[in-house]
Amino acid sequence: MKHKNIFLVGLMGSGKTTVGRALAKRMGMPFVDADHEIESRTGTTISMIFEIEGEAGFRRREAEVIRDLTARQGVVLATGGGAILDPQNREYLKTRGTVVYLRASVNSILHRTSMDKSRPLLQTADPRKTIEELAKQREPLYREVAHITIDTGRPNVHSMMQNIIDKLRALEKRADRQTNVDSSQTENSGKTQQ
Repeated sequence: MKHKNIFLVGLMGSGKTTVGRALAKRMGMPFVDADHEIESRTGTTISMIFEIEGEAGFRRREAEVIRDLTARQGVVLATGGGAILDPQNREYLKTRGTVVYLRASVNSILHRTSMDKSRPLLQTADPRKTIEELAKQREPLYREVAHITIDTGRPNVHSMMQNIIDKLRALEKRADRQTNVDSSQTENSGKTQQ
């Protein structure tokens, strides 16, 4: 398949890292996790960055990483849940690869993240309320950048991955058809001008 980059977006706990790893392996592409890259560059955890620099400091670091990682060719990238908050990040994601939005329900995110203490935004008295607010705020932005949306309800990783591959193939076929239409229109307009 011709997809140069595949970028996974979605709320925390939607399965971006798990699905991304499996997808990259299946497609023979390197996998990169933006949050892991931030931790690797800073030598500390996301939680510690939030603690010391606040969310604004973390978002600045995240923007640098998104800029750098989306400039690569042939990667599967799992972004952090809030990466789409930055307009420049959204532009990079949308124009430098195929964006797959993994959409998960509040209940499933709550279930998947309930024991995870490494998520600074969920260290509150009411994680459900936080997830609901994040979903409401971010859903339109995920939809804005997504070329493909996958609901992550019950299916296992393998079936989600297959669903993504099927949709990538369909996108590619549509793009090929459009290219053929465009080139034949250019040819025809050239003939009429002669």
